[in-house]
Amino acid sequence: MSRKLILYIAMSLDGYIAKKDDNIDFLSMVEIPNEDYGYADHLQNIDTIIWGRKTFDKVLSFGKGVPNKDKKIFVISRSKTGKEEHAEYADDLIPLVTTLKQQEGKDIYCDGGAEIVYQLLHHRLIDRIIVSVIPHLLGDGIRLFKDNNLEQKLSLKRSLSYPSGLVQLWYDVRND
Repeated sequence: MSRKLILYIAMSLDGYIAKKDDNIDFLSMVEIPNEDYGYADHLQNIDTIIWGRKTFDKVLSFGKGVPNKDKKIFVISRSKTGKEEHAEYADDLIPLVTTLKQQEGKDIYCDGGAEIVYQLLHHRLIDRIIVSVIPHLLGDGIRLFKDNNLEQKLSLKRSLSYPSGLVQLWYDVRND
């Protein structure tokens, strides 16, 4: 059985993952004490994380270092190489994911950014999409799904709504 690549990400109702300046402050509007929207459970089923460099830089900006010390982390970057704590920089996303999916292990988690998502969809490497829709209209910014011709069939697996207004949608990508 091959490992699944799971996109687990949040976006505004109008489809943006950040403002043009990479600001993601709108995500905090759904923060509720002791509510992680299934994130801890999600982490139990994965052992590898893939982030784009801008996403990784945002994570580092929180001032807590590289999280998920028990996971293998790859940061996709055209300019950086080497390691930062336990995160390894890589520049060739598609061969990396193809290799990871063939190895033994738990599932693989991707959390953007948009260019990474585009490439993975283009190469039909995403197996499941879990998107948390934030009840907010940004109006402009960085789109999760770029305008493209990447039509793919999805099968709804689960939808969850929370008192904060966040709605989480789980889709498997169909290969038929």
